[in-house]
Amino acid sequence: MKTNKLRIFTKRFFLYLNVAVVFFFLLACLVPYLNPQRWWFISFLGLAFPFLLVAVLFFMIGWLVILKPRFALISGIPLLISFKSIGVFFAFHRPELFEYKKESNSIRVATWNVARFIELKRNNNSGSQVRLKMLEQIKKQDADILCLQEFHTSIDTSYYNNIKAVKELGYPYFYFSFDEDGDKHYYSSIIFSRFPVIDSGLVRYPRPTLPDALIHADILVNKDTIRVYTTHLQSLQFSKNDYRSLHEIKNVDDSLLSNSRTIFSKLKRGVSYRSIQAGIIKDVLANSPHPVIFCADLNDVPNSYAYFTVRNGMQDAFLKKGFGIGRTFSGISPTLRIDYIFADDQFRIKQFGRIVKKLSDHYMLLADVELKK
Repeated sequence: MKTNKLRIFTKRFFLYLNVAVVFFFLLACLVPYLNPQRWWFISFLGLAFPFLLVAVLFFMIGWLVILKPRFALISGIPLLISFKSIGVFFAFHRPELFEYKKESNSIRVATWNVARFIELKRNNNSGSQVRLKMLEQIKKQDADILCLQEFHTSIDTSYYNNIKAVKELGYPYFYFSFDEDGDKHYYSSIIFSRFPVIDSGLVRYPRPTLPDALIHADILVNKDTIRVYTTHLQSLQFSKNDYRSLHEIKNVDDSLLSNSRTIFSKLKRGVSYRSIQAGIIKDVLANSPHPVIFCADLNDVPNSYAYFTVRNGMQDAFLKKGFGIGRTFSGISPTLRIDYIFADDQFRIKQFGRIVKKLSDHYMLLADVELKK
Protein backbone atom coordinates (compact mmCIF):
# COMPACT_ATOMS: atom_id res chain seq x y z
CA MET A 1 0.00 0.00 0.00
CA LYS A 2 2.78 2.44 0.90
CA THR A 3 4.55 1.61 -2.37
CA ASN A 4 1.41 2.48 -4.36
CA LYS A 5 0.98 5.77 -2.50
CA LEU A 6 4.61 6.66 -3.11
CA ARG A 7 4.25 5.84 -6.81
CA ILE A 8 1.12 7.99 -7.11
CA PHE A 9 2.74 10.87 -5.24
CA THR A 10 5.88 10.69 -7.42
CA LYS A 11 3.85 10.61 -10.64
CA ARG A 12 1.73 13.58 -9.58
CA PHE A 13 4.78 15.52 -8.43
CA PHE A 14 6.52 15.19 -11.80
CA LEU A 15 3.27 15.80 -13.64
CA TYR A 16 2.68 19.10 -11.82
CA LEU A 17 6.34 20.03 -12.20
CA ASN A 18 6.08 19.34 -15.94
CA VAL A 19 3.04 21.64 -16.18
CA ALA A 20 4.87 24.39 -14.30
CA VAL A 21 7.94 24.13 -16.56
CA VAL A 22 5.76 24.22 -19.68
CA PHE A 23 3.94 27.28 -18.34
CA PHE A 24 7.20 29.24 -17.92
CA PHE A 25 8.49 27.91 -21.25
CA LEU A 26 5.45 29.28 -23.07
CA LEU A 27 5.86 32.60 -21.25
CA ALA A 28 9.46 32.68 -22.50
CA CYS A 29 8.16 32.18 -26.04
CA LEU A 30 6.00 35.29 -25.60
CA VAL A 31 8.93 37.50 -24.57
CA PRO A 32 9.68 38.78 -28.12
CA TYR A 33 6.15 40.17 -28.37
CA LEU A 34 5.92 41.90 -24.99
CA ASN A 35 7.50 45.34 -24.60
CA PRO A 36 9.92 45.20 -21.63
CA GLN A 37 8.95 48.70 -20.55
CA ARG A 38 5.71 47.16 -19.35
CA TRP A 39 6.53 43.44 -19.06
CA TRP A 40 10.13 43.59 -17.80
CA PHE A 41 9.59 40.79 -15.28
CA ILE A 42 8.62 38.39 -18.10
CA SER A 43 11.51 39.60 -20.31
CA PHE A 44 13.97 37.85 -18.00
CA LEU A 45 12.55 34.53 -19.16
CA GLY A 46 14.11 35.14 -22.58
CA LEU A 47 17.49 34.49 -20.95
CA ALA A 48 16.12 31.29 -19.41
CA PHE A 49 14.67 29.99 -22.70
CA PRO A 50 17.51 27.51 -23.46
CA PHE A 51 17.26 25.93 -20.01
CA LEU A 52 13.47 25.77 -20.11
CA LEU A 53 13.68 24.18 -23.56
CA VAL A 54 16.01 21.47 -22.24
CA ALA A 55 13.67 20.87 -19.28
CA VAL A 56 10.62 20.52 -21.55
CA LEU A 57 12.49 18.06 -23.78
CA PHE A 58 13.65 16.14 -20.70
CA PHE A 59 10.06 15.70 -19.50
CA MET A 60 8.79 14.64 -22.92
CA ILE A 61 11.51 12.02 -23.33
CA GLY A 62 11.05 10.87 -19.72
CA TRP A 63 7.33 10.23 -20.16
CA LEU A 64 7.99 8.33 -23.39
CA VAL A 65 10.64 6.18 -21.70
CA ILE A 66 8.25 5.13 -18.95
CA LEU A 67 5.53 4.48 -21.55
CA LYS A 68 3.25 7.41 -20.71
CA PRO A 69 2.78 8.94 -24.20
CA ARG A 70 -0.31 10.96 -23.26
CA PHE A 71 1.72 12.76 -20.57
CA ALA A 72 4.44 13.38 -23.16
CA LEU A 73 1.92 15.53 -25.02
CA ILE A 74 2.12 18.06 -22.15
CA SER A 75 5.59 18.91 -23.49
CA GLY A 76 5.18 17.84 -27.10
CA ILE A 77 2.38 20.24 -28.01
CA PRO A 78 4.16 23.33 -26.56
CA LEU A 79 7.30 22.33 -28.45
CA LEU A 80 5.33 22.34 -31.70
CA ILE A 81 3.78 25.71 -30.84
CA SER A 82 7.20 27.19 -30.04
CA PHE A 83 8.82 26.33 -33.39
CA LYS A 84 9.52 30.01 -34.12
CA SER A 85 11.34 30.56 -30.82
CA ILE A 86 13.37 27.38 -31.29
CA GLY A 87 14.11 28.41 -34.87
CA VAL A 88 15.87 31.64 -33.83
CA PHE A 89 17.72 29.98 -30.94
CA PHE A 90 19.25 27.05 -32.83
CA ALA A 91 20.60 26.90 -36.40
CA PHE A 92 20.14 23.53 -38.07
CA HIS A 93 22.55 23.69 -41.00
CA ARG A 94 25.38 21.22 -41.49
CA PRO A 95 28.61 22.54 -39.90
CA GLU A 96 31.03 23.76 -42.57
CA LEU A 97 34.43 25.40 -42.50
CA PHE A 98 34.52 29.02 -43.60
CA GLU A 99 36.04 29.29 -47.09
CA TYR A 100 38.45 32.21 -47.01
CA LYS A 101 38.91 32.42 -50.76
CA LYS A 102 36.36 35.05 -51.82
CA GLU A 103 34.26 34.77 -54.93
CA SER A 104 34.39 37.79 -57.23
CA ASN A 105 30.80 38.84 -56.55
CA SER A 106 30.98 38.37 -52.76
CA ILE A 107 31.16 41.09 -50.12
CA ARG A 108 32.78 39.92 -46.90
CA VAL A 109 31.39 41.58 -43.79
CA ALA A 110 32.91 41.26 -40.32
CA THR A 111 31.60 42.52 -36.99
CA TRP A 112 33.30 42.46 -33.60
CA ASN A 113 32.92 44.06 -30.20
CA VAL A 114 36.60 44.81 -29.57
CA ALA A 115 36.20 45.97 -25.93
CA ARG A 116 38.33 49.08 -26.62
CA PHE A 117 41.09 46.77 -27.87
CA ILE A 118 41.75 45.78 -24.24
CA GLU A 119 44.61 48.24 -23.80
CA LEU A 120 44.16 52.03 -24.05
CA LYS A 121 47.57 53.38 -23.12
CA ARG A 122 50.73 52.50 -25.00
CA ASN A 123 52.90 50.00 -23.12
CA ASN A 124 54.30 46.53 -23.50
CA ASN A 125 52.31 44.47 -21.03
CA SER A 126 49.97 41.52 -21.64
CA GLY A 127 47.11 43.82 -22.69
CA SER A 128 49.13 45.38 -25.48
CA GLN A 129 50.06 41.90 -26.73
CA VAL A 130 46.38 40.97 -26.89
CA ARG A 131 45.70 44.15 -28.86
CA LEU A 132 48.30 43.13 -31.44
CA LYS A 133 46.71 39.69 -31.73
CA MET A 134 43.33 41.33 -32.28
CA LEU A 135 44.69 43.47 -35.11
CA GLU A 136 46.28 40.38 -36.62
CA GLN A 137 42.97 38.55 -36.44
CA ILE A 138 41.23 41.42 -38.25
CA LYS A 139 43.87 41.30 -40.98
CA LYS A 140 43.52 37.53 -41.49
CA GLN A 141 39.78 37.64 -42.14
CA ASP A 142 40.23 39.73 -45.32
CA ALA A 143 36.86 41.44 -44.84
CA ASP A 144 35.69 44.14 -47.25
CA ILE A 145 33.55 45.87 -44.62
CA LEU A 146 34.45 45.89 -40.95
CA CYS A 147 32.07 46.97 -38.16
CA LEU A 148 33.57 47.37 -34.69
CA GLN A 149 31.72 48.13 -31.47
CA GLU A 150 33.17 49.51 -28.23
CA PHE A 151 35.90 51.03 -30.36
CA HIS A 152 38.34 53.44 -28.73
CA THR A 153 40.91 55.70 -30.34
CA SER A 154 42.93 58.71 -29.22
CA ILE A 155 44.90 61.61 -30.61
CA ASP A 156 46.97 61.66 -27.41
CA THR A 157 50.29 60.11 -28.42
CA SER A 158 50.49 58.32 -25.06
CA TYR A 159 47.49 56.24 -26.17
CA TYR A 160 46.74 54.11 -29.20
CA ASN A 161 45.42 55.62 -32.41
CA ASN A 162 43.35 52.60 -33.39
CA ILE A 163 41.84 54.26 -36.47
CA LYS A 164 45.33 54.58 -37.92
CA ALA A 165 46.17 51.01 -36.94
CA VAL A 166 43.13 49.54 -38.69
CA LYS A 167 43.52 51.75 -41.77
CA GLU A 168 47.02 50.35 -42.17
CA LEU A 169 45.46 46.88 -42.51
CA GLY A 170 43.96 47.94 -45.84
CA TYR A 171 40.88 49.97 -44.91
CA PRO A 172 41.26 53.46 -46.44
CA TYR A 173 37.63 54.47 -45.82
CA PHE A 174 35.80 54.74 -42.51
CA TYR A 175 33.03 56.48 -40.65
CA PHE A 176 33.34 57.33 -36.96
CA SER A 177 31.32 59.79 -34.91
CA PHE A 178 34.24 60.96 -32.73
CA ASP A 179 32.35 61.01 -29.43
CA GLU A 180 34.74 62.23 -26.76
CA ASP A 181 35.57 59.76 -24.02
CA GLY A 182 37.68 62.16 -22.01
CA ASP A 183 40.45 64.49 -23.12
CA LYS A 184 41.55 63.57 -26.68
CA HIS A 185 39.84 60.17 -26.41
CA TYR A 186 36.98 58.92 -28.57
CA TYR A 187 34.64 55.99 -28.09
CA SER A 188 31.77 54.59 -30.19
CA SER A 189 31.07 52.12 -32.99
CA ILE A 190 32.92 52.45 -36.29
CA ILE A 191 32.61 51.23 -39.88
CA PHE A 192 35.72 50.57 -41.99
CA SER A 193 35.57 49.77 -45.70
CA ARG A 194 37.77 48.86 -48.63
CA PHE A 195 35.09 50.33 -50.89
CA PRO A 196 34.45 54.10 -51.05
CA VAL A 197 32.15 55.58 -48.42
CA ILE A 198 30.03 58.13 -50.27
CA ASP A 199 27.74 59.20 -47.44
CA SER A 200 27.28 58.59 -43.72
CA GLY A 201 25.20 59.56 -40.73
CA LEU A 202 24.12 58.72 -37.21
CA VAL A 203 21.11 58.69 -34.94
CA ARG A 204 21.48 59.43 -31.23
CA TYR A 205 19.58 57.34 -28.74
CA PRO A 206 17.67 59.30 -26.10
CA ARG A 207 19.22 59.70 -22.68
CA PRO A 208 19.82 58.19 -20.20
CA THR A 209 21.02 55.34 -22.40
CA LEU A 210 24.72 54.93 -23.11
CA PRO A 211 26.43 57.34 -25.57
CA ASP A 212 26.56 54.76 -28.37
CA ALA A 213 24.75 55.81 -31.53
CA LEU A 214 23.28 54.05 -34.55
CA ILE A 215 25.67 54.89 -37.38
CA HIS A 216 25.56 54.11 -41.08
CA ALA A 217 27.81 54.35 -44.11
CA ASP A 218 26.64 54.34 -47.72
CA ILE A 219 29.23 52.26 -49.52
CA LEU A 220 29.79 52.13 -53.27
CA VAL A 221 30.38 48.50 -54.27
CA ASN A 222 31.21 48.45 -57.96
CA LYS A 223 28.21 50.39 -59.36
CA ASP A 224 25.81 49.63 -56.52
CA THR A 225 25.29 51.52 -53.27
CA ILE A 226 24.59 49.59 -50.08
CA ARG A 227 23.93 50.95 -46.61
CA VAL A 228 25.75 49.39 -43.67
CA TYR A 229 24.57 50.07 -40.11
CA THR A 230 26.28 49.24 -36.87
CA THR A 231 25.52 49.92 -33.22
CA HIS A 232 25.95 48.75 -29.65
CA LEU A 233 22.84 48.60 -27.50
CA GLN A 234 22.55 49.24 -23.77
CA SER A 235 24.72 46.80 -21.87
CA LEU A 236 24.04 45.50 -18.39
CA GLN A 237 27.13 47.34 -17.14
CA PHE A 238 28.05 44.54 -14.79
CA SER A 239 30.99 45.35 -12.53
CA LYS A 240 33.49 42.87 -11.11
CA ASN A 241 31.36 42.76 -7.96
CA ASP A 242 28.30 41.84 -10.04
CA TYR A 243 30.15 38.95 -11.69
CA ARG A 244 31.30 37.86 -8.23
CA SER A 245 27.70 37.97 -7.03
CA LEU A 246 26.59 35.83 -9.98
CA HIS A 247 29.23 33.29 -9.02
CA GLU A 248 28.05 33.31 -5.40
CA ILE A 249 24.42 32.89 -6.45
CA LYS A 250 25.42 29.98 -8.68
CA ASN A 251 27.35 28.31 -5.86
CA VAL A 252 24.99 29.41 -3.03
CA ASP A 253 27.96 30.99 -1.26
CA ASP A 254 26.08 33.99 0.11
CA SER A 255 22.67 35.51 0.58
CA LEU A 256 20.62 34.99 -2.58
CA LEU A 257 18.53 38.09 -1.89
CA SER A 258 21.38 40.54 -1.31
CA ASN A 259 23.31 39.32 -4.36
CA SER A 260 20.26 39.30 -6.63
CA ARG A 261 18.99 42.82 -5.92
CA THR A 262 21.60 44.72 -7.96
CA ILE A 263 21.69 42.08 -10.70
CA PHE A 264 17.94 42.28 -11.31
CA SER A 265 17.97 46.07 -11.15
CA LYS A 266 20.55 46.19 -13.96
CA LEU A 267 18.71 43.53 -15.96
CA LYS A 268 15.49 45.55 -15.71
CA ARG A 269 17.19 48.77 -16.78
CA GLY A 270 18.98 47.04 -19.66
CA VAL A 271 15.91 45.41 -21.24
CA SER A 272 13.90 48.62 -20.85
CA TYR A 273 16.51 50.85 -22.53
CA ARG A 274 17.14 48.33 -25.30
CA SER A 275 13.43 48.24 -26.14
CA ILE A 276 13.54 52.00 -26.77
CA GLN A 277 16.69 51.73 -28.88
CA ALA A 278 15.31 48.75 -30.83
CA GLY A 279 12.20 50.73 -31.78
CA ILE A 280 14.36 53.57 -33.12
CA ILE A 281 16.50 51.15 -35.15
CA LYS A 282 13.45 49.47 -36.67
CA ASP A 283 12.07 52.81 -37.90
CA VAL A 284 15.41 54.01 -39.25
CA LEU A 285 16.17 50.79 -41.15
CA ALA A 286 12.70 50.74 -42.68
CA ASN A 287 13.42 54.10 -44.35
CA SER A 288 16.77 53.16 -45.91
CA PRO A 289 16.95 54.05 -49.63
CA HIS A 290 19.57 51.34 -50.21
CA PRO A 291 19.95 47.60 -49.54
CA VAL A 292 20.75 47.13 -45.84
CA ILE A 293 23.38 45.21 -43.92
CA PHE A 294 23.10 45.55 -40.15
CA CYS A 295 25.89 44.51 -37.76
CA ALA A 296 25.59 44.96 -34.03
CA ASP A 297 26.13 43.93 -30.48
CA LEU A 298 22.48 43.98 -29.37
CA ASN A 299 23.36 42.82 -25.86
CA ASP A 300 20.31 40.61 -26.07
CA VAL A 301 19.57 37.01 -27.03
CA PRO A 302 17.49 35.86 -30.03
CA ASN A 303 14.49 35.12 -27.78
CA SER A 304 14.11 38.78 -26.89
CA TYR A 305 12.01 41.79 -27.78
CA ALA A 306 15.09 43.70 -29.00
CA TYR A 307 16.14 40.94 -31.44
CA PHE A 308 12.70 40.48 -32.99
CA THR A 309 12.11 44.24 -33.23
CA VAL A 310 15.45 45.03 -34.88
CA ARG A 311 15.55 42.03 -37.18
CA ASN A 312 12.00 42.71 -38.41
CA GLY A 313 12.08 40.14 -41.19
CA MET A 314 15.74 40.56 -42.18
CA GLN A 315 17.95 37.54 -42.71
CA ASP A 316 20.08 36.43 -39.75
CA ALA A 317 23.36 35.25 -41.30
CA PHE A 318 23.95 32.71 -38.52
CA LEU A 319 20.50 31.13 -38.92
CA LYS A 320 20.97 31.02 -42.69
CA LYS A 321 24.33 29.25 -42.71
CA GLY A 322 25.35 28.39 -39.15
CA PHE A 323 24.89 25.44 -36.83
CA GLY A 324 24.09 25.16 -33.14
CA ILE A 325 23.58 27.90 -30.59
CA GLY A 326 26.25 30.26 -31.98
CA ARG A 327 27.52 31.74 -28.71
CA THR A 328 29.16 35.15 -29.25
CA PHE A 329 29.84 36.29 -25.66
CA SER A 330 32.49 34.34 -23.79
CA GLY A 331 31.30 35.10 -20.26
CA ILE A 332 28.47 34.18 -17.87
CA SER A 333 26.65 31.52 -19.92
CA PRO A 334 27.37 29.38 -23.01
CA THR A 335 23.95 30.28 -24.42
CA LEU A 336 24.58 33.99 -25.07
CA ARG A 337 24.33 34.84 -28.77
CA ILE A 338 24.15 38.63 -28.61
CA ASP A 339 26.14 39.75 -31.70
CA TYR A 340 24.56 39.61 -35.16
CA ILE A 341 24.86 40.16 -38.89
CA PHE A 342 21.50 40.86 -40.54
CA ALA A 343 20.86 41.51 -44.24
CA ASP A 344 17.66 42.44 -46.02
CA ASP A 345 16.18 40.30 -48.79
CA GLN A 346 18.14 42.10 -51.50
CA PHE A 347 21.18 40.08 -50.40
CA ARG A 348 22.01 36.40 -50.62
CA ILE A 349 23.87 34.98 -47.58
CA LYS A 350 26.60 32.73 -48.98
CA GLN A 351 28.48 31.66 -45.86
CA PHE A 352 28.90 32.50 -42.18
CA GLY A 353 31.80 32.15 -39.76
CA ARG A 354 32.50 32.66 -36.05
CA ILE A 355 36.06 33.17 -34.75
CA VAL A 356 36.10 31.52 -31.33
CA LYS A 357 39.17 33.13 -29.74
CA LYS A 358 39.14 34.78 -26.32
CA LEU A 359 40.80 38.06 -27.21
CA SER A 360 37.88 40.38 -26.62
CA ASP A 361 35.01 39.09 -24.47
CA HIS A 362 33.07 38.75 -27.73
CA TYR A 363 33.74 36.54 -30.75
CA MET A 364 34.18 38.00 -34.22
CA LEU A 365 31.51 37.15 -36.82
CA LEU A 366 31.96 36.90 -40.60
CA ALA A 367 29.56 36.60 -43.50
CA ASP A 368 29.98 36.57 -47.25
CA VAL A 369 26.97 38.16 -48.93
CA GLU A 370 26.02 38.80 -52.52
CA LEU A 371 23.80 41.59 -53.78
CA LYS A 372 21.06 40.04 -55.91
CA LYS A 373 20.80 41.30 -59.45
